[in-house]
Amino acid sequence: MRGVSSALTGNGNQISLLDMEASIEHLGRATPQGVDALLVVVEPYYRALETASRIAPLARQLEIPRLVTIANKVRDAEDSRVIREFCKAHDLDLVIEIPFDEAVRDADRQGRSLIDVAPNAPTVTAVRTLAGMLA
Repeated sequence: MRGVSSALTGNGNQISLLDMEASIEHLGRATPQGVDALLVVVEPYYRALETASRIAPLARQLEIPRLVTIANKVRDAEDSRVIREFCKAHDLDLVIEIPFDEAVRDADRQGRSLIDVAPNAPTVTAVRTLAGMLA
């Protein structure tokens, strides 16, 4: 993975987004050298939050300039509260909450892209907002 991330960094104004496994392994190997931002996606489940609590300190040790947290699959106010409290307690910058969306499952069952199946789905809207924030 280090070779891939190295090949993608330093290309001027291009944006490369790598979807990595939810683990600390790639950070322990210093894979993200040259990375401008690390997006930590959390879900309202213990294991996802626990992983984020281990990723954030490693990202800071590697001096990644920007650490951004994204809440995913947020079903209700309680999910939102749990994630917000977690982020506050771990000094994580929560930038957006992406709602749980049945349209994601429906598109996946069809083997199609969500944006093609449901271009106005809540998840599509939230991801568009996130892309604008990151650009």
